[in-house]
Amino acid sequence: MGIVVNLDVMMAKRKISLNELSARVNITPANISVLKTGKAKAIRFSTLEALCEVLECQPGDILEYDNEQNGKINE
Repeated sequence: MGIVVNLDVMMAKRKISLNELSARVNITPANISVLKTGKAKAIRFSTLEALCEVLECQPGDILEYDNEQNGKINE
């Protein structure tokens, strides 16, 4: 998948643990872990909004598109 999840980077910048983030966003630590490792197939806008609110960031700070991750190279 060409979407790269930088949740771990934002968590480190904000010095927030997985358990604290999950409590503040109100989703399970397991689901935060799935997002953090990039294994999630989808994310609800409400979850993304809550993550951005707690981490004081923009959606683009958490998610980015990498064309090379998707196996495609621009010519």
